[in-house]
Amino acid sequence: MCDFEERDADADNDLFETSYHDRAIYEKQQWEGKKSVMKKVKVGLLGIGNVATGTYKTLQLNKEKIKESTGVDIEITKILNRRPNVDRGIDVDPSIYVQDVDLVLNDDDIDIVVELIGGIEPATEYMARALKNGKHVVTANKAAIAANGPELQKLAQENNVMLRFEASVAGGIPIINALTTALLSNEFDEILGIVNGTTNYILTQMSDNGSDYDAVLKDAQEKGFAERDPSGDVEGHDVANKLSILISLIFGVRIKPEDIPTQGITAINKEDISYANQFGCRIKLIAAAKKTDGKLECNVQPAFVPADHPLASVSNEFNAIFVKGNAVDDVMFYGKGAGPLPTGSAVMGDIIEIARAIDKGSAFDMRPLLRYDADLEFAGEGSNKYYVRLTAANEPGVLGKISTILGSYSIGIESMVQKPESKEKNEDKLPLMFIFYKTDRKNLDAALAELEKTDAVESIDSVIRVEA
Repeated sequence: MCDFEERDADADNDLFETSYHDRAIYEKQQWEGKKSVMKKVKVGLLGIGNVATGTYKTLQLNKEKIKESTGVDIEITKILNRRPNVDRGIDVDPSIYVQDVDLVLNDDDIDIVVELIGGIEPATEYMARALKNGKHVVTANKAAIAANGPELQKLAQENNVMLRFEASVAGGIPIINALTTALLSNEFDEILGIVNGTTNYILTQMSDNGSDYDAVLKDAQEKGFAERDPSGDVEGHDVANKLSILISLIFGVRIKPEDIPTQGITAINKEDISYANQFGCRIKLIAAAKKTDGKLECNVQPAFVPADHPLASVSNEFNAIFVKGNAVDDVMFYGKGAGPLPTGSAVMGDIIEIARAIDKGSAFDMRPLLRYDADLEFAGEGSNKYYVRLTAANEPGVLGKISTILGSYSIGIESMVQKPESKEKNEDKLPLMFIFYKTDRKNLDAALAELEKTDAVESIDSVIRVEA
């Protein structure tokens, strides 16, 4: 039998309490000392539009919390502002405004350059110059990242600095951080997203209030949800940029935005909205990508989304992204996808990440967020179910002619609806609505083109994907 030395439990407790107390005092002293010599990280903003204003406001609103949480004092020291007389609604020392971009890019004291001017050029040039000058870069510019992300990422790695772009997709939703950190262990099979607040607001108002597209668009412009020139949003190009970035993050494939099959919402009318409701669906502009048999399918287009799908309830200017991982299963991220403060919050998140790295004085996180390492063949839009609304001739045998042509392209009809009041309005025309079983888009387009050449069909009025 072993002999153990008797221990005084009370003495052990006293020792623990003393040690804990001393440690607490030590840590407090260290923290107080750190605060007195707190690292200052200096930031230069390129642009002072809505997002930049939101970024500035977010920092000022939460400056003390950020300092207490990070131990870093983040300061915006220069702002590129080529219209200094415009009231931005923020309290800024006018002395930090500059009109020459070189005063930001070549300032040795600036640690982080935040590009918020938008567009591909000169934004890409400015970011490249900042990276070459050894400055970290943060941007909300989805067009520039989608077009030139690989090149900018390479420059960042070559110059041992960080490139971050959380705000480029879905505004205030931290989707990029989630995909590249918390969910990095997953293989993803599919992503579906509502990532444009303008179009979602328009479609929501059309669905809920029965409004016309043109009237809702005007309302959206008056409320600041849509630009004076809304084409980038309503034609789907903004969504294609964001989907291009998401595809790289999730699937490791580079698909340029211009190569993504894209259809906007300009052709959607009240009839389509009404029939979507009849089919138990809501119309949403969906960014979709999925792996099928070693191939990548993707598209941006309006879709009938079943009412019980999580994306169906996403309304107005809100965004949501639905992903399916092999470990985490189904996950949806939801929040405001635009607006000065939500987007500014995402920009500040990137700034804080970099500021922490600077404070540590250790090697920067050089992991490539954008990936291009997967062996996936690009298969275009792929195979989907579709809703088609067309105007046919109101004559005997017309349905047979339509069915014959569809059958020659192996397109099956799941359901068909004839507008009941159509004969009362125009006896010569027959509005028809179809839901087709899954088919390749190229087959559908070929069949519809052939139908339009016949005397059986007067016009193809609407083609909308159906989310199965």
